[in-house]
Amino acid sequence: MTKVLVLYYSSYGHVETMAYAVAEGVREVEGVDVDVKRVAETMPEEIAKKAGVKMNQKAPVAEPAELANYDAIIFGTPTRFGNMSAQMRNFLDQTGGLWVQGKLIGKVGSVFVSTGTGGGNETTITSFWHTLAHHGMLIAGMPYSEQSLTVLTEMRGSSPYGAGTIAGADGSRTPLEIEKK
Repeated sequence: MTKVLVLYYSSYGHVETMAYAVAEGVREVEGVDVDVKRVAETMPEEIAKKAGVKMNQKAPVAEPAELANYDAIIFGTPTRFGNMSAQMRNFLDQTGGLWVQGKLIGKVGSVFVSTGTGGGNETTITSFWHTLAHHGMLIAGMPYSEQSLTVLTEMRGSSPYGAGTIAGADGSRTPLEIEKK
């Protein structure tokens, strides 16, 4: 059985919603087992609560060593100034031991994001790829055979680099069904 991990960080629930949609899609593939986990919140609890961070997410927190147990890892992160979140970066910075041992070489890696309008969804994904490449992972994007990429009648956050959603500056926009497919 092929084992897939959907690993995410989500501040306000947008990436969390996308993570479960991604996992649902993975479950449609026969012979695949999927787990959803998240990276730990690194922001002090008091500050996170004041900022409105969603603290009650149901996914268990992953440990970096667990990545070696999967055949494919699909990472989800909000965009922070055109980059992945600090929480995801912190998690990945703890994977040096896996890198030294070559534990992720040949595994498939992909990335999905949430961003504000014009917030850098594509730069977040491509800058994330640097870490995956250093680990020797095989990077998977989103081919144009995915028809939602050619829909121009509504705003959406996906591109050939990976799936995504547009959260909006105030976070009130939730992922559209077309973004979750």
